[in-house]
Amino acid sequence: MASMAEVRSAGRPRTAVPTRFEVTSEFRARHRALPFTARLANNGMCMAGTFSQNGAAGLPHAIERYFEVALYLMVLTGFATLAQTGQLDPLTVLLVIGALAVRGYLLIRRQIFVLSEQRTKHLTLAFAIWYLADFLYISRTFIGPTVHLVLALMVVRLFSARRDRDFVFLSILSFLLVLAASVLTVDSTFLVAFSAFMLAAVATFILLEMRRSAAAATVRAREFVENTSDQRLGWHLAGASPVLAFFILAGAAAIFFVMPRVSAGYFSAYAPSGEFSAGFSDRVQLGRIGEIQQSGSVVMHVQIEGDQRGAHDLKWRGVSLSLFDGRNWSSPQRQVVVPRLGDGRFVLPSFRYGQRARESILGRSRPLHYRVLLEPLGTNLFFLAPRAEALQGDYQMVTTDEGGAVYDLDRGRAPGLYEADSDVARPTPQELRSAGENLPPEYWLIYLQLPEVDRRIPELARQITAHAGNNYDKATAVERYLTTNYGYTLEMGRFVPKDPLAYFLFERKQGHCEYFASSMAVMLRTLKIPARVVNGFRTGEFNDVTAQYVVRARNAHSWVEAYFPGYGWVDFDPTPASALETRRGWSRVMLYLDAMSSFWREWVINYDVNHQMVLGEEAGRTSRGYLAKLRDRAHKRYAALLRAARNTRNRLIRAPGAWSLGGILAILVLLFGINARRMARSWQARRTAAHPERSPQQAASIWYARMTRAVARRGWRKSTAQTPAEFVTTIADVELRQRV
Repeated sequence: MASMAEVRSAGRPRTAVPTRFEVTSEFRARHRALPFTARLANNGMCMAGTFSQNGAAGLPHAIERYFEVALYLMVLTGFATLAQTGQLDPLTVLLVIGALAVRGYLLIRRQIFVLSEQRTKHLTLAFAIWYLADFLYISRTFIGPTVHLVLALMVVRLFSARRDRDFVFLSILSFLLVLAASVLTVDSTFLVAFSAFMLAAVATFILLEMRRSAAAATVRAREFVENTSDQRLGWHLAGASPVLAFFILAGAAAIFFVMPRVSAGYFSAYAPSGEFSAGFSDRVQLGRIGEIQQSGSVVMHVQIEGDQRGAHDLKWRGVSLSLFDGRNWSSPQRQVVVPRLGDGRFVLPSFRYGQRARESILGRSRPLHYRVLLEPLGTNLFFLAPRAEALQGDYQMVTTDEGGAVYDLDRGRAPGLYEADSDVARPTPQELRSAGENLPPEYWLIYLQLPEVDRRIPELARQITAHAGNNYDKATAVERYLTTNYGYTLEMGRFVPKDPLAYFLFERKQGHCEYFASSMAVMLRTLKIPARVVNGFRTGEFNDVTAQYVVRARNAHSWVEAYFPGYGWVDFDPTPASALETRRGWSRVMLYLDAMSSFWREWVINYDVNHQMVLGEEAGRTSRGYLAKLRDRAHKRYAALLRAARNTRNRLIRAPGAWSLGGILAILVLLFGINARRMARSWQARRTAAHPERSPQQAASIWYARMTRAVARRGWRKSTAQTPAEFVTTIADVELRQRV
């Protein structure tokens, strides 16, 4: 006797399945009808046996194909997430890309290459020995050698995976690459790369579970070979994986924002310190600022309270440099600890501003409160607006020097997010012209110090200020002379003369801000006016999407501060204004991208207890607002219903008869509408029973139901398990049984 499977297949031609190296026209037609992932699979990127040889026996081919595609993509996206940080050396990137390309080529060509277990052990041992040597003697760091070891193990396992545990180990290595990327970067592009990795990982583990279930099943499902078999699996997988990945990311985000925060910084010690940039050091050599200004990387975001239009043009002070040796500026000043108040603010000392300056600007004070989000720059300096008065942030110890630089001595937390208060008002020119020339004794030693300079520099300074009668007019004369008689350029070339200032002032007559500031400071000192060079940043582009100033590395700047007795230090900028950036068509898009990056840095990278409290307060305030609106709406609705009820009562009182008749009619209409279908069915049943010739079967059913109800009233109820003949035999009344 034929089996049930043979009976089902009888009379139906069986579709020929192409072999490993045989592609038919029907197979090509099926291939074109499949979704992208299915086409990728059918192209040979994930054949049964390319990753494993003995684990796929008897498994559905579609599961095996898609599993190998998903696993390969997970490894690829894991490495891409790490590579986009820019922290890997080029040689490592090229070697891993080459290995991944070879693996992909073998999958496309449907070729099998699996390392033997002995070679796998030897390679693993060799990489472990290299890791120890790299960690102890070569790089002497943790994160670099560890990343290299993980990449090496991933490549080896990529060509030697045989069993399910190998696939799980390869998945763990891919996740470690993503974990390393989270330590090496704070850029918002990590979120995009991580989302792609999550999508591939979800698909991989779904198929891994399907693969395990299919291998462990004692009863095998019939293998379908119809055109829609692989297509259904592809579409279901393409639909389920993004949905699961979305809910995983959403749930993780909810846990991230709700879970109580700690500020231990477990992995912060392994994070890169960032690129060093001039302007962030207490020692600067002429020529470095021009190199930095050619970089467009974002340095910090500044948000000024109440500024929604970008109305401020400020300079953000980093460090002041007072000692000059003819080529280098440095700051040998002693640092003092800044006291911290009970509310967490650090009160910055005001010894660098004169008493008369504070009195003169008291009536026209310009207080400024701002928030700064500083990118990782490898510096412990806070960048502040002029005349900073207070600093607030989650820092343990803050110091300052007489030059106005503010430092963070908290080794566990580099300057990132902080708030500050400044008073940007300055004395008027009339007040500065009336300032005396009596200097503190230490200023003669610090801010009038000069190395041996070219004799033409003092002569030029005296020539420029010949008609100036006070120090302020002399300073403005030098500033105006440098601004109008010299050109601004970033291209300084590689030639550095023996005396850079003399070469700039009398030969080249072109340079960048470092040369302008150095020249003015030196000429002021030759005129017995205390001066120093300040390194920091100009205010960058204003992003109206976030109401923040975007300060980039190319905004690095040097300017001069001159001292006026009684009024303190006043800034001068002898550098000609460089050409403003031209807004292009994609500038608006870049502003939105910058807004996303700023949100990522503040609300993800720098998310701490303070942010959680702000988020909780905002959520509570918003929810209270919604509840208040709902209450108001409910009260209004209730009042409207109450007015309608009162109006109805008044109408009833004025005309009770008419309203009573109308109410009765309304009730009757309502009852009729509720029972209309039941009444229609009853009427139809009566008609069918009265005229059985029109529908004999329905009439017989109706009369049979009536009969069973009538007999039940006589005491014999029909069970649902009884047939009509069995029911008749249970009736004890002979006459009734015969009638039935």
